[in-house]
Amino acid sequence: MLKVLWTSWCCLTALGAGYLCLALPGDGAASPMSTAFLPGETTHGHHQIEMNCNICHLPDGGVTDKSCIDCHSEDLKQSRDTHPARKFVDPMKAVLLQKLDAQNCLSCHVEHQEERTHAMGVTVPVDYCWHCHENVADDRPSHRGMAFSSCSNAGCHNYHDNTALYENFLSRHTGEPAILAEPQRPIRKFQQWLADSNGQSDKQLFAKDADAPLEWKNPDISEAWAVSPHAVKGVNCSGCHTDSAAVDAYAIGWTQTPNHESCVACHESEVGGFLEGKHGMRPAGGLSKMTPELARLPMHAAAAHKSLDCSACHDPHKPDLQFAAFEACRSCHDDQHSRSYEQSSHFQLWKQELAGETTAGSGVSCATCHMSRDSDGLVNHNQNANLRPNEKMARTVCMNCHGLQFTLDALADADLKNNCYSTAPTASVKSLQMVKDWFDSKKKK
Repeated sequence: MLKVLWTSWCCLTALGAGYLCLALPGDGAASPMSTAFLPGETTHGHHQIEMNCNICHLPDGGVTDKSCIDCHSEDLKQSRDTHPARKFVDPMKAVLLQKLDAQNCLSCHVEHQEERTHAMGVTVPVDYCWHCHENVADDRPSHRGMAFSSCSNAGCHNYHDNTALYENFLSRHTGEPAILAEPQRPIRKFQQWLADSNGQSDKQLFAKDADAPLEWKNPDISEAWAVSPHAVKGVNCSGCHTDSAAVDAYAIGWTQTPNHESCVACHESEVGGFLEGKHGMRPAGGLSKMTPELARLPMHAAAAHKSLDCSACHDPHKPDLQFAAFEACRSCHDDQHSRSYEQSSHFQLWKQELAGETTAGSGVSCATCHMSRDSDGLVNHNQNANLRPNEKMARTVCMNCHGLQFTLDALADADLKNNCYSTAPTASVKSLQMVKDWFDSKKKK
């Protein structure tokens, strides 16, 4: 009996050791079993890449600021960062750094400690502002009596990004109406090109021009492609299905299912944004493509194993931007916010635009808010860009249609997220009035 128990113990030990060895992170993408080594739950922003420990951790297991900057440097550049690390180089700040090391990302953001993690992945007490600003009421009487835990409330202050909250900006947009006189989002570059050229191009290709190998040619696909923007712009089959647009597709190899790397030659900024966002951050980190089953938000069960790449939303042979702007999103997302969209006033505007009842750019789809456009009409495919803090949406999205006061009030009203911002906000952000009073007091002196 003792021999049986001893043999069983040895076998179980060997199996356990083998499992852990297989789960050990390697130089590339880690094994799916690597979660066995997680000391705690990862934050909402990082859980997709938690199986590749090497994205954040050094070979010895440590994490440095470089790990954070490698992924977030572009966001910090684009934000109005009022607390850059260089601000604390001044020797006069040495005393403050003893209280809170503001030059080190890990002072405030630590992973795998869900028991003390707040919004935005902050792992210090939410009243951290007092370390440096405990005497703020001496200069700003309007701040008297305010709790330091309220500094980062929506519409007030954000540690890194005050793009839509700094005083001069608030002052310039004081008094705006809830809905602007001409609400409209920027038109995409291709939309403008189609309008200017009347959809004509000297590069236009037709179904007979399709250069796919014979065994892969499909008349229906060729006809669909022939009326697509790709054919209008002169992009043939080999432009996406091979490494280069050669006449002889056989000579350079044919890829039946191209991935995002095939799109980057023409859509560099879009692919770059995709890899930074929640849909593409896994392949950017050397992991398999994202699927809805890996998400923390509620998703449709039927979409669980759908592989998310460019073609998940964009049919390359017959691109349908209306589908990509709304139906593609709802085919996966099934949370309360997404379900409420079709009962919202924003959806009514979207239907009116599609019906031709209103001008192009006046409708509001999922992509309108979550895939913002710059002044040139380029679409940002990084959904993270305006998710948190939600005031990021103020300038890139909401203020295309709404005044700043209404915008900040709506973003501060947590209940509006559930009905997809379909009703007027009940919250009232005092920031604009406080700024007005502040500037008025300075004029009187």
